[in-house]
Amino acid sequence: MTATIPSPTTPLWTATEAEAATGGHSTQPWLAQGVSIDTRTVEPGDLFIAIRGENRDAHIFLDDAFAAGAAAAMVEHIPSDHGGGHPLLIVDDTYAGLMKLARTARKRADAKIIAITGSVGKTSTKEALGAALAPSGTVTTSQGNLNNRWGVPLSLARMHGDSDFGVFEIGMNHAGEITPLSRLLYPEIAIITTVEAVHLEFFKSVEEIAFAKSEIFDGMRGAGTAILNRDNPYFDLLANEARTRGIDRIVSFGENPSSDVRLLSFRGNGASIVSADVMGTVIDFSLALPGRHSAQNAMAVLAAIQVGGGDLDGALHMLGTMPTPAGRGRRLSVILNDGSTATVIDDSYNASPASMRAAFKVLAECIPGDGGRRIAVLGDMLELGHGSARTHEGLAEDLLASGVDLVLTTGDNMMHLDDALPRSKRGGHTTHADELVPLLERTLQSGDVVLVKASNSQHLGTVVEALSIPPSTPTAANGG
Repeated sequence: MTATIPSPTTPLWTATEAEAATGGHSTQPWLAQGVSIDTRTVEPGDLFIAIRGENRDAHIFLDDAFAAGAAAAMVEHIPSDHGGGHPLLIVDDTYAGLMKLARTARKRADAKIIAITGSVGKTSTKEALGAALAPSGTVTTSQGNLNNRWGVPLSLARMHGDSDFGVFEIGMNHAGEITPLSRLLYPEIAIITTVEAVHLEFFKSVEEIAFAKSEIFDGMRGAGTAILNRDNPYFDLLANEARTRGIDRIVSFGENPSSDVRLLSFRGNGASIVSADVMGTVIDFSLALPGRHSAQNAMAVLAAIQVGGGDLDGALHMLGTMPTPAGRGRRLSVILNDGSTATVIDDSYNASPASMRAAFKVLAECIPGDGGRRIAVLGDMLELGHGSARTHEGLAEDLLASGVDLVLTTGDNMMHLDDALPRSKRGGHTTHADELVPLLERTLQSGDVVLVKASNSQHLGTVVEALSIPPSTPTAANGG
């Protein structure tokens, strides 16, 4: 998402600018309005960069890119089957070329750069901050979850020179992955949403994860502001890591009484009513995103607005009106086979133990319609290491505390949760996600509230899509 887009008449890159940035050679003049590394997402006017990866070489997709409207392509060589006639920027290494474009974009923009990482909540916080900054100026926000070694430079290369703010997400699976991305961004402000037990497949402890997250400070050149979660057990560790790198300001957020930006109260069922103390000023506002965890993330957003010199009143308005991204808690009203309706909470994009428990609290806040029930549809959480079975099983207590009436599960790991639940709560277990659809079609009834959540690779988003399709011939609710 780009919260505020510069004038489309101003090109993002010209052939001359890209040649100077990369040291490459253009076969003919061109102008690009965007940058893409995936032919499936190429927009008309994009510069397509043909990355040569471990599994495939994107040079074979040049014709597809130009068919989609690409203005030019960055390549290492001209494929023998390329039709020709289209502008090409020839470089020695296309990934290195992407990095050089990103570095040039960073140098040419006088934007305030904000980098966000964390075990959970980083994408939602990034989207909320991008929206909240829109009244304060031109904002470039990384799209979706473009947060890795390809996504961060791509997002930075998309930043126009007249941007006032840049908001970028950084993810990681292993130690050492955040440092080069932080040094690419050189952020003035760094946010760590929280540190939790995720990616334990690749780390020996949560403390190791905390140290890896602290790499976000490596690109801050001994200055700037670290915005940290005061409620998290690793706050002191992260604050110390920031100080050892010369970070001159640490701003805390959370519910802890000592937080600089403190969540005072929260009331939610759908949209949330929030009261907060923002560095000594008490404010009340509406938050469009559901759940207490969203209100906690909003404290980080408000901290960044204050530190970054943004328009606080404008930010509060945007936080109350912004749309909920698909797969991240969006609520849908679906039509059932009998013509009645149920509510689906689509939280299918990602899952960890912490985000699962946060979603259960959202479900608990929901009030089903007359005769309706609270239902959870859950798929596997990934990258939990050797303790995965125990971690899935351990969700049972918090899930039952939500007042859930029925639980449907899918995947090898979620079988352990299914086994831990009382028989009266077990609505069925499947091996594959698509097997849930007919089961749900038979199970759902008027007024039900259905939480759908899993790691993205479990494809529960397809279940939400299937439920969102109205039945072709609804039968009457009375069976007539």
